[in-house]
Parts: sequence; structure tokens; C-alpha cells
Amino acid sequence: MTQVTERGTSLPTPPRAPVRRRSPAAAACVVGGAVAAVLGLGFLAVLVVVLWISSPYPDSGPGGALHLAAGLWLLAHGTELVRYETLSGVPAPVGLTPLLLVALPALLIRRAARLGSAAQEDRGAEPLPAGVVFSAVLCGYLGVGALAVVYAASGPMPADPLSAARHLPVVAALAAAGGVWEYRGRPLGQLPGRLTRPRYALALRAGAGGVLVLLGGGALLVGASLAWHGPEVQGSFAALTGVWSGRFAVLLLALALIPNAVVWGASYALGPGFALGTGAAATPLGFDGSAALPGFPLLAALPAEGPGTPLTWAVGAVPVAAGLAVGWFAVRRARDVSYGETALTAALGALVCALATAALAAASAGPLGSRELAAFGPVWWQAGGAALGWTLVLAVPLAVTVHAWRNRPAKGPAGEGSEDGWHDSGVREVRWAALRRAAGTLIPDFSGTPEEGGGSPAARVPEEGARPVSAPPKRPVLVMPGLKLDLTPIPIPALPAEPAAAMTPASGPGPGALVAAGSALAAPPSPTPLVPPVTGARVLTRRKPETGPETGPAPRPEADPGQPEGAARID
Repeated sequence: MTQVTERGTSLPTPPRAPVRRRSPAAAACVVGGAVAAVLGLGFLAVLVVVLWISSPYPDSGPGGALHLAAGLWLLAHGTELVRYETLSGVPAPVGLTPLLLVALPALLIRRAARLGSAAQEDRGAEPLPAGVVFSAVLCGYLGVGALAVVYAASGPMPADPLSAARHLPVVAALAAAGGVWEYRGRPLGQLPGRLTRPRYALALRAGAGGVLVLLGGGALLVGASLAWHGPEVQGSFAALTGVWSGRFAVLLLALALIPNAVVWGASYALGPGFALGTGAAATPLGFDGSAALPGFPLLAALPAEGPGTPLTWAVGAVPVAAGLAVGWFAVRRARDVSYGETALTAALGALVCALATAALAAASAGPLGSRELAAFGPVWWQAGGAALGWTLVLAVPLAVTVHAWRNRPAKGPAGEGSEDGWHDSGVREVRWAALRRAAGTLIPDFSGTPEEGGGSPAARVPEEGARPVSAPPKRPVLVMPGLKLDLTPIPIPALPAEPAAAMTPASGPGPGALVAAGSALAAPPSPTPLVPPVTGARVLTRRKPETGPETGPAPRPEADPGQPEGAARID
């Protein structure tokens, strides 16, 4: 209805606020999440189909290969698969997730979240909120994941629906949240005041350093064990299959399980080791029990059964290095930090390292069967507890020691063991006063309390044996907060006037002798000399004294009568 005034004229219609149309952009994010899931499925499907085509003994048709690819894709998210074709007839769960496969869906979901966040900005429209992008990408990805669970149910290794409902949303949510957070510039939002303290950032850095040292040590142990058991590994690799397609499949599976082996090596170095079934465990103290291990190249590099040796005990250097790394990175480079604050930061870093180690141990372990191989890999709480104990015991004393060493005072004061008297106490004010006393008025006084006469009290203390100096006159001083400037002009001494000079030949016996005399020749301006020149000087050449058998040394030349009185003569 149009509004009119009393005179019958219509009122101008107020402009309407622009309607935010977010539906197309949100739909594009949903499609992006679905495309990310399809790309992961397609990659594994192509790989499995290629291996099936190249295999000389295919057990099923292409449909079975595609069902197996869907199961592997779900296994990459941590979902347990169920293997029904067993010798005992009892279904066996397969929950050991190759950690290298997890990187594929994580990278694809992260890329989809980043593209969904940047789509609106590229078109010049208002960007979607982070929550909308996250929810849309997650919905598209989980929709394809639900279809994959239904499709894999009719394959040779179907997925457990309850396990898929637990693991698939968690992996997708973490990857999508990481992509949106990274695109937004990694904001931290409104954190509580206590969480913004520097100790927490240092604790995260120290814990990450400890985890990296543990993983590096685990990788070193795995590589050394593979090289030590080279013949056994090669024999196991050749005994599994004799065709190149099968060996290639075994090689790909071994490469996908290398990160798991690294985590197991770190747990082995920490002390708890890892389980090889329900009745066997490998630790530095020994290999106990009888393990029913399948033939696989990585399992052939396990230590020999029996008690431990000094070579296996030497792996304790890995957690020692991790604890020292946590303590080193937990120290702040500041003098105002107390020893208690440094110890608390190191303890928090040890806690971060323990939590990360426990999470990695839980992700790298899983069942490979229903009986002897129901527990395979490190126990997460044992690995986390061992990491906390090692790092806490070593990191806290090291952090306090490094903090005390960095903030140690210098040698004793001047005259008591100090050579130069400058690095005696480490106090900034004393050094500044000594610098002003040595430089005079060249350095202004930056003390917060301006005084008449300029300079700090420490700068006006006379030295021993010096004559008492009368108080200087008052000078104009410009005082600002934290700054005081002396505005007294510095007098410049006047230099004596120098008459113009010209060079004329001197009446001397040597060729080229010159005498300074008055001249009107113009000379280019020269900089003012630091010392006034000597005027009226006569420069004479030096002659070789005439000596002979009959005559003595030649007499020195007499002074020139025309030479001004008091002039210097240079021989």
C-alpha cells in the first residue's frame, strides 16, 4: 500500500535492504564436499581395478574390486571392516588403519572447505560464515560416505555400520574445520584470559618438539631394524607372491603402513612397546610370548625372541632426547620470568607431548583378527603415560637450569675479578651511567626524573682524586616523559685568520725549493683544519754535508736576513 501525505502526494518508498542469497553458495559447498568424497573413492577404485586387471588369478569380477575399493576408502577413515571368508568360519574384524591412507581424505576435505570459503569472495559477494561452509561441506561428504557404507555391505569386506558412524564424521569434521580455520587466517577467537598467556604457546611448541623427536627416533629404529634384518625382509617379500602385480600390491601396503611402524618404534623406545596379539609383546626388555604373525615384510624386522640386550636397551636414548627437547623449547628468553613459571611451562609441554603420543598410538593400533590378533599395536594409555613420565622428569630440571644459565649475572663488580668493569653487574642503569660519564654531554639523560644541571646522579659523582668542580650554571632543558634534552648551544672556537698564500721560487741552493709568501691566486675552498696552520715557515732543501780530508764538515747555512724573526726552519 502506497503512503500519501495530507496534500495527496505519495511518500518516497524507503530502499529495501539487500537480500542475502546464501542458498546457491551453500549448495556449491555441499557439492564440493561430495566431490571430495568421490575423488577419494575414485582414486582407490582406479588403483584396485588396475591391480585386479593385472592379476593372473582374479577371484571375482570388476564389481568385487569396486566393493573392495569402497571398503578401503572407509578403512582410511578408521572404520573397521569385517572379513567373513576365514579358515575358522568366524568373522574377523580388520581395524588396523594405514595412517598414510588417512592423508588422502583429509587433504581432499580440507581443499573443499578452502574452495567453499573462497568461492563467494572471488565473485565479489559477501563471504559465507565459517559455520555455514563447515556444515555444508560436511553434509556433502557424509552423504557420499553413507552411500559408500551401503555399497560396501555387499562386498567381500563390508564395513561395520557402528564403526563407520563413529569414525567417518570425526575425520571429516576435523579436516573440514582445519580447512575453514586456515582460510580465515587461523584465528583463535575470544579465548579466556588465562589461555592467552605465553606459557601455553610455549607449551604447545615444546610438546610438538618432543613428539617430533619421538617420531624421528621411531623412524630411525624402523630403518635400522629393516637394514639389520634385510635377508628376512626380502625373503618374506618374495614368499607372499611370485607375480609382479602381487608384489606391487604388497609394496603399496607396506608403504601405507610405514607411519604405523614409526609410531610403534616410538612406543618401543618409550618402554611399553607394542602388542603382537593377545599373548606376545615386544619391549626393550625382551620379546615375550609366542606371536602368531602373518608373513609380512615389516613384521620380519621385529627383534628376536628372548630377553633384551644392551643393543635394545640403548633405545632409551630416544625418550631422553625427547625430554631434553621439551625442556629446551619451554624456556622463555626474558628476565622477568620466574623459575616457577618456567617449570610450569615445561610440565605443560610434557603433558602436550603425552597426549599427542597417546592419540598417535591409538590411531596406529587395531585388531587384525578375533583371537590371537585381536590386540595389535601399542596400547594408547601405556604409551602416553610413558611419554609423560620421561618428558616430565627430564624437561622440568633442564628448563629451570637453562633459564638460570641464560639469566645468570656477569662476573663480580669492577675491581673484584672483572677485567674491564663494564660487564660487572648486568644492570642496565649502571652501564648507562658509566656511558654518560665517559661521553660527557654527547649522550642525553633519559632518566624519568629530570634534574637541574642534567645527567643522572650516578653520572655526576666525581672520581677519586679529582678536583671538586663547581656546580654548572643552569641551562635550558626540554623535558618530556622519559626524555630530557639539553638545549644549550655548544660554542665553536674561532680559528685565526689565515692570509692568502702563493708559492714562489725560494732563494735556496736546491732546485724546487719553495718559500711561502703572500699571493693573490685563487684557491678552491678547503675544509676547516683541526689545527691552525703555521704561517711564515721557510722550507729549505736538505743538502749533503761537504766533507774532505782537509776540510771539516760544511758549516750550517746561516739564517736568511730577510726571513721573519721567529720563523721556523726545517732542514
